[in-house]
Amino acid sequence: MTATSNKSKRSLVIILCLVFGCIAVLALRLGWIQIVKGSEYSDKAVEQQTRDTPIEAERGVIYDTNGKELAVSVTCYSIWVRPTDVKSGETEKETAENIETVTNSLSEILGMEYEEVKSLVTKEQSVVRIKKGVDKDVADQIREAGLKGVEIAEDTKRNYPLGAFAAQTLGTVTDDNTGLSGLELQYNTYLSGVAGRWINYTDTSGNRLSYGEEKYYQAEDGYSIVTTIDQVVQHYTEKAIEQVMETTSADGAMAIVMDPETGDILAMAQSPEFDLNDPRTPLDEEEQEKLESMSDSEKTTYWNQMWRNSLICDVYEPGSTFKLLTTAIALEEDIAEVDDNFTCTGEIDVAGQTLHCWRTGRPHGTQTLKQAVGNSCNPVFVQLATKIGIDTFYDYLGTFGITGTTGIDFPGETTALLQSKDAAGPVGLATIGFGQGVALTPIQLITAVSSFGNDGKLMQPRLVKELQDADGNTVETFDSEVVRQTVSEETAQEICDIMEYVVAEGGAGTAKVEGFRVGGKTGTANKPDPNTGGYSDETYSSCIAMAPMDDPKVAVLVIVDNPKGVKYGSVTAGPGVQQIMSDTLRYLNISPDEESQKEAAEEKIEVPDVVGESVSEAIGMLGGASLSYDADADAVAQSDFIVTKQYPAAGTKVKKGSKVYLYE
Repeated sequence: MTATSNKSKRSLVIILCLVFGCIAVLALRLGWIQIVKGSEYSDKAVEQQTRDTPIEAERGVIYDTNGKELAVSVTCYSIWVRPTDVKSGETEKETAENIETVTNSLSEILGMEYEEVKSLVTKEQSVVRIKKGVDKDVADQIREAGLKGVEIAEDTKRNYPLGAFAAQTLGTVTDDNTGLSGLELQYNTYLSGVAGRWINYTDTSGNRLSYGEEKYYQAEDGYSIVTTIDQVVQHYTEKAIEQVMETTSADGAMAIVMDPETGDILAMAQSPEFDLNDPRTPLDEEEQEKLESMSDSEKTTYWNQMWRNSLICDVYEPGSTFKLLTTAIALEEDIAEVDDNFTCTGEIDVAGQTLHCWRTGRPHGTQTLKQAVGNSCNPVFVQLATKIGIDTFYDYLGTFGITGTTGIDFPGETTALLQSKDAAGPVGLATIGFGQGVALTPIQLITAVSSFGNDGKLMQPRLVKELQDADGNTVETFDSEVVRQTVSEETAQEICDIMEYVVAEGGAGTAKVEGFRVGGKTGTANKPDPNTGGYSDETYSSCIAMAPMDDPKVAVLVIVDNPKGVKYGSVTAGPGVQQIMSDTLRYLNISPDEESQKEAAEEKIEVPDVVGESVSEAIGMLGGASLSYDADADAVAQSDFIVTKQYPAAGTKVKKGSKVYLYE
């Protein structure tokens, strides 16, 4: 055999080995792909070919008690991107151009930052939502641009037709239409519904493949909720709160309107408010500037405070309005009778500590229990609380719902701040008796006081009365619920009589509504100072009232936070209660009382004697007599001075609404 032949054979062997080697490598690679990585590549293929478009369920409507829409879902569009499609160019240059085109177009049309959009369109994810809540004209611009890998899905977003109406009560939602606060959060499970999906299989150009089964899962729309809120009463309440803020220059004001018989909340309002359609932007321009300078954590704190419903989630010291509860306990325990006489010397000693009546220098002297409530005489309530005893007093606080929560259907309800029995001692009990040293929520106070207008039955307050499906059919009803009996029917009636007296002849006359029997009580309490542990000069001024007192249908509580100038509840909160009560009684077609109508029809009335009364009490008494007042504004703002002279004199017949001048 020649050398050439041997060389050829060796070359053939080498070539054959190389061929077999290549085949072996290809076999190993094929095995790696088909066996080891088969499942992963199969999933990727399915992922690339699968178009899984989410179909969002329509969030349920929030209605007022009469079926008027307070929160609805409106059609909008969501912009989605499939990053694998955007990055599917044949060359690196083409891929980069696709990414650049999609990023530039979306950032310009949607008004988003370039870097933010680019990070989303290049994400290692099958489908990414770029933005939701897009209007139709914007969606049309994107559709016309024909961007690769960009899809447009019909969506819904929350809309509040009345803007800031009942803002802290209705609450807000996230960008994903998930409840964030208020009723939106409380009933989120019912309102949300169940999202659907549309699944089909396409090639890289979006054309449907011949294999693969299309699947469509219909979304289940959320239930709608029917609230107890009456849109008209809510409007009256918000209008009154706005007026209170204008006249008092207060830091804030809030109000609740309740039906004592059912516990239904007819209205719930507070100031400052915010637009539910833009919940992260304060309505006040100065506050907007303040917010812009905050850090992210500070902004979150600010928003949570702005959205917070203080009527349910915050506490305050009620002052003299709390004396209604002390009086009820004393009457129920037979410690006192309505006509029992008490003597006020201006001060009283409790365990070696002297507690003063607010009316220093001119004590109330001898007075009945009814008069003591009208006079807000602190020493009388110190005596009552002491006789009741701390164990019995605290037991009744539990009965009135003060030691727990009311159970209202609203997130974040807080409990009262109450001293322990051991910490309170005799002095603590005495001060709690006249409404100091105890802090409770507004919803707790109005619920407890409303029980007197309901024959002693304490109702669980509620904001929602039923659920409805998309066709308007009722699927669940939340009935009003009696929690317990607070006091006997007899005691409840006695408290109602006392409240009516306080409006007719006492210091709550500014809550009087012509033609109706109204009962109420005012209160003014200094706010605690967290820096000193004592009390500051700032106050909570409040007024609570019910009407008509023969069968109360409406209870109103107005609280004014730190009013400037005159601080008395009779001047700050009383007019707000009167405005809400007057509008609401007439709206509900509640018939006026005949006797009250006759009094209202009288052209001239007799001026009451207010000499010797504090100016706050005098203002209330004049209001009860349908008269206005005039006094030195600075003097009234500086102290609750004793009226030493009035004009016209007591007993003078004057026209209704006439002004009586009060002098220090």
